Amino acid sequence: MKLNLIKIGNSRGIRLPQSVLKQCNFQEVIVAEVKDGKLILSAPTATPRQGWQAAFEAMHAAGDDQLLDQATLELENDDQDWQW
Repeated sequence: MKLNLIKIGNSRGIRLPQSVLKQCNFQEVIVAEVKDGKLILSAPTATPRQGWQAAFEAMHAAGDDQLLDQATLELENDDQDWQW
């Protein structure tokens, strides 16, 4: 498909046909990246942290949310009050 560049203020743009917007599931935001001299347009991911809450709850239920290396956080003077 060939598209013409159109002037938009000081920039240039393209118009995407409705059929392309539907096929690519483009909404209000489109992710654009340039890779090897090519422009790649894609729909953004729904939410970057989707499913994290359920995963954390499952880890907690399985007891898999404990600190693995407590020794790295303990300092030899931690039990003493600091003097400023």
